Amino acid sequence: METRIQHIFLKLRAALAVSGLSLLVMLPLSAQQVDAEPQDTDSQKSETELVEDEVQQWDEASVIVEPEIKRKKIELSEIDAEDIEIGIFVGQMSVEDFGTNILTGASIAYHVTEDIFVAASFGATDTDQTSFEVISGARLLTDDERALKYYDLSVGLNVLPGEGFIGSSYAFNSTFYGLLGIGSTEFAGDQRFTVTGGAGYKVIMQDWLAIHIEVKDHLFDIDILGTNKSTHNIIYDVGFTFFF
Repeated sequence: METRIQHIFLKLRAALAVSGLSLLVMLPLSAQQVDAEPQDTDSQKSETELVEDEVQQWDEASVIVEPEIKRKKIELSEIDAEDIEIGIFVGQMSVEDFGTNILTGASIAYHVTEDIFVAASFGATDTDQTSFEVISGARLLTDDERALKYYDLSVGLNVLPGEGFIGSSYAFNSTFYGLLGIGSTEFAGDQRFTVTGGAGYKVIMQDWLAIHIEVKDHLFDIDILGTNKSTHNIIYDVGFTFFF
């Protein structure tokens, strides 16, 4: 009986020893966990501070820079609002069979719209002897009959408006225009029905002054040499017009 009681006490003693050993082992582990928690918190705080620093640096670097744009001042041409244009011109007229001679004249135009205008012109020139007269020595026309005068009324259309440049410092408003009309030519002692057509280039130098360069064809019939034929009589001229 006594032996059994001793055996029981020995088992209890062994169990208590094992329990105490387990408690001793767990206490250091708990202490390490407690020490590790503040370290993790400090690590989290340091990462947060780094992120905040990066955000602050990004905000400072992303400052909006407004560019300074220097706007160029543009001066628009001031064109006289009047619709009447009066001018003078000088050039050459090549009369078929009668040579090429100096031509002078005058014109007047009324601008119906910005693109359409009506123009009337008058011109005069003298003609030479024909090759037949030179060879044969015969005179087909008197001195008065050799003088040529014409009157015409044309409709004009402005096309390709733009600017003309003189060097790099001066720019002027300009336009190409076409002409088509009818008129009368006094030549060789007779009035001859005439059809006119041509084109021109206009440069507006001032609000009251323009320069014109024109090429026109005056088409009329003539029968001086015995047969009636249609002749093309080309005009090249340069003129100045004034706005009123």
